[in-house]
Amino acid sequence: MTRFVNVAAAQMGPIAKSETRTQVVARLIALMREAKARGAELVVFPELALTTFFPRWLIDNEAELTQYYERAMPGPETQALFDEAHRLEIGFYLGYAELAQEDGRLRKFNTSILVDRRGVIIGKYRKVHLPGHSEPQAGRQHQHLEKRYFERGNTGFPVWRGFGGVMGMCLCNDRRWPETYRVMGLQGVEMVLLGYNTPFDHTGHDDIDALTSFHNHLSMQAGAYQNATWVVGTAKCGTEEGSKMLAQSVIVSPSGEIVSMASSIGDEVITAKADLDIGKRYRETIFDFARHREPESYKLIVERKGAMPPPLADEVSLG
Repeated sequence: MTRFVNVAAAQMGPIAKSETRTQVVARLIALMREAKARGAELVVFPELALTTFFPRWLIDNEAELTQYYERAMPGPETQALFDEAHRLEIGFYLGYAELAQEDGRLRKFNTSILVDRRGVIIGKYRKVHLPGHSEPQAGRQHQHLEKRYFERGNTGFPVWRGFGGVMGMCLCNDRRWPETYRVMGLQGVEMVLLGYNTPFDHTGHDDIDALTSFHNHLSMQAGAYQNATWVVGTAKCGTEEGSKMLAQSVIVSPSGEIVSMASSIGDEVITAKADLDIGKRYRETIFDFARHREPESYKLIVERKGAMPPPLADEVSLG
């Protein structure tokens, strides 16, 4: 029997530094209601969807910094989003900054959760591939201090059963790394949910930054195709506190094709009726890992790690 998931990407425009959680949650609920009205049973919000992208600033005051993190999920200000999801019977993915008491200390993670249609959290992921720097960089108009404000995630890349399929999560820079998708692909993932906050000046090199939009889609389309999975990528975008951020939220098929894309740089809902069995066909043919993948070849490379390749013929000494 064909399995469909009606999925929505709920792109968000800028969140001002002055916006309260209550105001932001009201925006999320409005997007959730629109997604539901368009038939969605799952809506994907962006990375750090509850606040402005605070890693763009050096914040030395700990009290000021911790106001951007959530100590509980749901908390007093986010409970309304969970309640609305339960009322509407729609699930959601949400990215946020997490403050967790673990190992006898407070730890900070860039986190996402997957919530089912009852408003119950069924999965949590913590960002593994943290971009940017731990110290401010001279000459930058906006900093990118994720390495300063977050620890590397300690969850790995698990998958969860939900919405009639196998669901996975990642965040922003994770999308650029092939192992993100492959680890989930080896677990049979059928839909990868990811949110991003990507400034156009993130590398500081004009020739690379000019290709930000291209690289954004390239990484998600390649990850989708090579692992036979749907990918739902949702942006927080527009000019946020002076920083221009990438939009073009997309829903990508296991074929690698973009089937829906946002056209604005503000709050916008896009949807797709995702046939999970498209991925199954790819996994039974081109990307049948059991038949065609050769893990022994990777072991050989790992064993030779650090070894230099043999010299070219004209580099061999004849003396």
